[in-house]
Amino acid sequence: QVQLKESVGGSVRAGWSLRLHCATSGCTVARNRKGWFRPSPGKVPEGVASINLFGIIIYSDSVKGRFTISKDYAENTLYLQMNTLKPEDTAMYYCAASLYWGPPSLVTADYHYWGQGTQVAVSS
Repeated sequence: QVQLKESVGGSVRAGWSLRLHCATSGCTVARNRKGWFRPSPGKVPEGVASINLFGIIIYSDSVKGRFTISKDYAENTLYLQMNTLKPEDTAMYYCAASLYWGPPSLVTADYHYWGQGTQVAVSS
């Protein structure tokens, strides 16, 4: 059974950093594409970052240069290092895993398993 569980988020000030991690279990998705998403009010959930089997990475324009996605195969853990946080980064962050090992993707429809979400709040 596939399970994804995010670490506890937090409340920080603008400009600070925060690191999220997502523990994954279930060999079905161990080496498949994974990503981080955050909902936007009134909008389609935004794909923040994604990484695939070969370590190819993509980011949304809104976080490029500030966020870094990485993974540890041995520990089955996905990470999101968030630097220079802004108030507009405030959101619930969800990690996701795909059934497939294709290219990285920021599209929610390409993912099949989701964590329960963790709250990140950034104050100005």
